[in-house]
Amino acid sequence: MTAAWLTAFLGRLSLREVPVQEEPASGLAPAHLLTVRAEDWGHLAHEAKNWECRWVGAWGEDNGEALLVNACFEREGVYLVARTQVPYTAPALASHTPNFAAANRPERHMQDMLGILFTDHPDARRWTRHRAWKKTEHPLRRNFPAAGNPPAQTPPNDNYRFLFAHGSGVYEIPVGPVHAGIIEPGHFRFQAVGETILNLEERLGYVHKGIEKIAEGRDAAALARLAGRVSGDSTVAHAWAACMAMEKAAATEIPPRALALRAIMAERERVANHLGDIGAICNDVAFSFAFYQYGRLREVWQRVSREAFGHRFMMDRIVPGGVSADLDDQAANAMKRQIASLRQEVATLSNIINDLPSIEDRLDTTGYLGPETARAFGALGYVGRASGMPFDVRKDAPYAPYTRFSVEVPVFKYGDVAARVKVREQEILESFRLIEKLMEDLPPGPIRTDWKPAPAGAEGLGFIEGFRGEILAYVRFGENGRIARYFPRDPSWLTWPTLEKLVRDNIVPDFPVCNKSVNGSYSGHDL
Repeated sequence: MTAAWLTAFLGRLSLREVPVQEEPASGLAPAHLLTVRAEDWGHLAHEAKNWECRWVGAWGEDNGEALLVNACFEREGVYLVARTQVPYTAPALASHTPNFAAANRPERHMQDMLGILFTDHPDARRWTRHRAWKKTEHPLRRNFPAAGNPPAQTPPNDNYRFLFAHGSGVYEIPVGPVHAGIIEPGHFRFQAVGETILNLEERLGYVHKGIEKIAEGRDAAALARLAGRVSGDSTVAHAWAACMAMEKAAATEIPPRALALRAIMAERERVANHLGDIGAICNDVAFSFAFYQYGRLREVWQRVSREAFGHRFMMDRIVPGGVSADLDDQAANAMKRQIASLRQEVATLSNIINDLPSIEDRLDTTGYLGPETARAFGALGYVGRASGMPFDVRKDAPYAPYTRFSVEVPVFKYGDVAARVKVREQEILESFRLIEKLMEDLPPGPIRTDWKPAPAGAEGLGFIEGFRGEILAYVRFGENGRIARYFPRDPSWLTWPTLEKLVRDNIVPDFPVCNKSVNGSYSGHDL
């Protein structure tokens, strides 16, 4: 049945000639589908804000006749997908950004990729384009070739108008896009007085890969492989979200054992990343001992993943219809022994970190993100939970196999780097418990069902809780079981902007630890 708030919300919209699908659309479940007129798009966002909905994501599509635009909202674990369309000629819509700050960059992405003008958007600067194609070209339209029309030499991206600050003692610090080390490129422009940061502006998109375009025409198996490479540290979560979307579109039932194995892989991915992040945060405040110890634990953890599933990151192990690798008794016993050992080591390391005054001095109150700001940007995962935002798909909109047991979600209100570390520490322990529970109740049976292509026009929506938070994947099929549209929304789209807010009034030397505590994915953002 439709949630009570959603029924009241739809009644409040008072939109004329608005068809509403009261029950979740089959392929979009658990989301409800609402089709609105283009002229009502802004009113929809205004009412969603009044009803304290969370803005989840937005994506567009060239359907051959017009440009479709979708926006997803969530409240109390209930999702709503709103859909409208605009013509090819002078496509324009009211922006959701005045009501939801989180819509800023996704709308600019659609502007660049589809040529849609968001009429009252506060920032009309390009976001994804980086001068790699002409202003009149839009890669996600059907007439744009996947290889593009590259010039002999791409013009330098030197005319992007960063925000400008001036005054007595104000100076700028440009950082990147090329960084020391192996991290991917991103540009950070600081304005500071002395060591105090007045403002930070990010410029991302340097590793834009054309994921959405090159997904077109692939079969289901090839899309799953592509999804696993949206962000390599979330290969399990992104592949699962894409497969979930395709499986809903194709009405494919997944074997219970395969679902349990997917969850075991996802929790192992969560633990590996949290271990690495805590060590890196400690390294950024010169506590190298913890960096080495957490790095060691992450390495031994990933080695067991390789022994159990054949790959350190479990890449390409989630496939349409199930999984490609089973878990035998020997590997399961190795996991149980490892969890027993790491549970003690993680507790010891946590006590060391929490008892060191020098660590407390660097992490406590640093990079504060208030609950109101976190809510305004729809912050997810450890960033949101450290600032009082408890949402977790596994608990609030549960999917199999998490529907079979409870998930404990750690939530703090301190909103600083220390809180983001504590969330990670507790999530590691919870993942240990979940993995043990999943192995204890591991169902027998097949790990994969035969894949039957979805009919043309079938669509599906997948929601998975990755280690950074909620991942959304949308899929629409075309002819012959081929993909017509794929859109993945990594949590980084919603957490990168929070970094600009939480570093203000911090000192410049604390930026690295603030940045690492957020740990946005460049690749997951730069589709």
